[in-house]
Amino acid sequence: MPPTLFPLSPPCHGRTVVRAAFVLALFGWGVGFYGPPVFLYAVPERTGWPLSLVSAALTCHFLFGAGVAASLPAIHRRIGIPAATVAGAVLLAAGVLGWAAAAAPWQLFVAAMCTGAGWVPMGAAGIHAIVSPWFAATRPLALAKAYNGASVGGMVFTPLWVLLIDRAGFPAAATLVGLAMVSVVLSIASRELACVPAGQVPATVPAPLLRASGAVAVRTTLWRDRSFVTLAAAMALGLFAQIGLISQLFSWLAAGLGTRQAGWTMGLATGCGMAGRFAMAWLLTRWADRRRAAATSYAVQATGTLLLWWAGIEHPALLACGAVLFGLGIGNATSLPPLIAQAEFAPADVPRVVARSVALSQALYAFAPAALAVLVAAGPHAGPSAATGYGACFFVIVVLQASAAVVVVSAPAPRPVALAAPV
Repeated sequence: MPPTLFPLSPPCHGRTVVRAAFVLALFGWGVGFYGPPVFLYAVPERTGWPLSLVSAALTCHFLFGAGVAASLPAIHRRIGIPAATVAGAVLLAAGVLGWAAAAAPWQLFVAAMCTGAGWVPMGAAGIHAIVSPWFAATRPLALAKAYNGASVGGMVFTPLWVLLIDRAGFPAAATLVGLAMVSVVLSIASRELACVPAGQVPATVPAPLLRASGAVAVRTTLWRDRSFVTLAAAMALGLFAQIGLISQLFSWLAAGLGTRQAGWTMGLATGCGMAGRFAMAWLLTRWADRRRAAATSYAVQATGTLLLWWAGIEHPALLACGAVLFGLGIGNATSLPPLIAQAEFAPADVPRVVARSVALSQALYAFAPAALAVLVAAGPHAGPSAATGYGACFFVIVVLQASAAVVVVSAPAPRPVALAAPV
């Protein structure tokens, strides 16, 4: 048994754990993922520091978090999931306060490392580790429900950060959000996270499913395993394209439609991400070829990106359709790779596979906003042709999404297996 600061509570039902994971994802993404882009504007306004300096701190946030994500299974074994999650919340709260109060650039980078490390236990790998022991055949639906907390976190916290910083100031906003987050996480860690599965198979899948999906013995070197490499590469390509487009889409839309309409369009895409997760979870309870499902999701996103590019701001209806198609894959880019890992790898390997795939993806998409910004900056900035400055950006994103679809199916896919209906 790993050492833990939280004694095990009496057994409870997996549904309560999913609800708890939803709340953790809401705070994790709302503070640790959707918060830093807001800080990117709040810090220069408070300090007068150049945007390039604060952008470097944002990249440091994601890169340092990638290293922690790769080590998360070892951290869980060392101190247990409840203690790791609480420690992450405390680090995240302290880091946000550091972003708000930094008086020197070095302090900003220390704060970025704190926030980068702190949100990992409540990010993709952390949520998977919390939810997966409670479910086997119905794991796709359970993870979809938990990961939707990330989408809600984006819809709630982005305007909330702006409002609190405007009304109360950045330090006060950071203190309020940090205290609320730590209090909620402490409560969840002492109750739901301390639960043990009763009458369910922890962190495993049924033996028939493992045999049918081609799962093998524990891998000693993942980087030489074709299944892992193609899974991690596809996830990294898809998320790089996704984060890159999201980072530029609002500015592109606002230039032609205004900030209000741009905000509604972005909200539409985020809401469709939740719908896409549930639709894919329903599909995967009846269709076990998860790699083809992931390829389909990437292809749908690529179609949406092409439609956004082709429609432009002159065709609002087609623009909305493009946002819907792109949005349908937003959630699946995070939730599908762990489900592929469940179907193809031995149970002991799954935490490592998920953590390292997330770490690789995060290390790469940390550079996506800057890389896409360079492409946009290379285009025209005035006159009727200004919008064409985004042409190279859209082209690269479509190529990356199509590449992710090809890569994810380049390894042998598991044979379809009839799965039990969700409960």
